[in-house]
Amino acid sequence: MALSGLFLVFFLAQHFTINITSVIDPDTFNEWSHFMGTNPLVQFVLQPILIFGVVFHFIMGIIIELKNNKARQKGYAKYAGNKNSSWASRNMIISGAVVLAFLGLHFYDFWVPEMIYKYVDVNEALESRYYPELAHKFEDPIRVLIYVVSFVLLMFHLWHGFSSSFQTMGWNNKFSKGLQGFTKVYAIAIPAGFIFIALYLHFNQLSH
Repeated sequence: MALSGLFLVFFLAQHFTINITSVIDPDTFNEWSHFMGTNPLVQFVLQPILIFGVVFHFIMGIIIELKNNKARQKGYAKYAGNKNSSWASRNMIISGAVVLAFLGLHFYDFWVPEMIYKYVDVNEALESRYYPELAHKFEDPIRVLIYVVSFVLLMFHLWHGFSSSFQTMGWNNKFSKGLQGFTKVYAIAIPAGFIFIALYLHFNQLSH
């Protein structure tokens, strides 16, 4: 569970690095997206590994949640979880389920059209098409709201999950405190960055 989570954290950073160029330089975004969408190594090796990692991580999350519930068949006489654990740690299954549902929407918005474009209605690979397609998705304020809420839940999920993954693997040395600080900054900065992208693309279109 920890290893698959770290793998997805690495992918999230890579995904954000490409997406943030959409608000800095759309031409660079088109170029990088075109490379990711046409490179055989990415498409036929890394993409299947990523999909497997996502499915594996969430299946393991459900299994662990069921085992935890089974181990606590008798409830506490008095329970005040907020005094010794964060909301994020107590509700990983909730934030994870929302993120999973969001991934379904994200696949529907971008991955499915990409597959249709390349393998069903086979078209010439136009490098310039990526930014207009991305911007078009964020015209709808309802979709933008869904994205924003989903990334807030992702923030909570990362707040507990990223740091605890190192603890799970026994990472406990002089660098632990700094590493914990880095995971907290990452948990806020990356989802906030995605929120910024969605809002920027939405309001940028309204201003034109």
